[in-house]
Amino acid sequence: MTDKNLITVENAVGEIPYNMTNDYMFRAVLQKNRFVLTGLVGSLLHMDPELIEVEITNPIELGRSFENKDFILDMNVIINGKTRLNLEMQVINYDNWKERSLSYLCRSFDNVFRGHDYIEVSPVIQISFLDFVLFPEAPEFYATYMMSNVKNHMIYTDKMQLSVVQLSCIDKATNEDCLYGIDQWAALFKAKTWKELRDVAGTNRYMESAVKTIFELSTDENIREQCRAREEFESYQRYLNKRISDLEQLNADKDAEIADKDAEIAAKD
Repeated sequence: MTDKNLITVENAVGEIPYNMTNDYMFRAVLQKNRFVLTGLVGSLLHMDPELIEVEITNPIELGRSFENKDFILDMNVIINGKTRLNLEMQVINYDNWKERSLSYLCRSFDNVFRGHDYIEVSPVIQISFLDFVLFPEAPEFYATYMMSNVKNHMIYTDKMQLSVVQLSCIDKATNEDCLYGIDQWAALFKAKTWKELRDVAGTNRYMESAVKTIFELSTDENIREQCRAREEFESYQRYLNKRISDLEQLNADKDAEIADKDAEIAAKD
């Protein structure tokens, strides 16, 4: 006999404990389910997922606790034995993402083995999922950058590529972004309820598999504990960022007040 009250991914309701904007859940889903990883990579790089083979070069022991709450959860992947890809979910804006992502990219690019020619260096791609707007003056959903000539825009090399998916700008997805389902992946990451998660996945088999993996991981107490630890760390970081911002504004207001008083004194003299 089957338990009619048994909760499954098909009938689960309510809020998801931790969706994929939680960087630990993001890492856990993609590491545990290579099928999902190939689907996501294929979408981002406009490739057929069935022609993609992935190797994760920095796996972690899922569910194992780590003392450092600032643990970096970026994922390093080799695609089809050659191209190096770095993936990361980042929800807190430290105002240093441009420099941080460039550091990841350059570290990956410095992969020429001793005794080999530089022409043999593997292509490297850094893709970050940000839950904030990187360039408020020019918001964009999915942007890709390469080193190019500032005059004629000729690409210096196609072996270094940096891309950014801004999760808060899904409404700015282009027709091409939608064609490859990148907007759908972003919506999947941000889904807050099981129904929303299933609705977003639809009949996409890679996303359906992602939903099942999220459900499976959500039933693992150790995984939930690590997600909770990351959530608490991120909440504290947001608090610190706000405190710093408030203090900076307070100092700026005091400086302006002092400047006004100095101007009044100078005018009286």
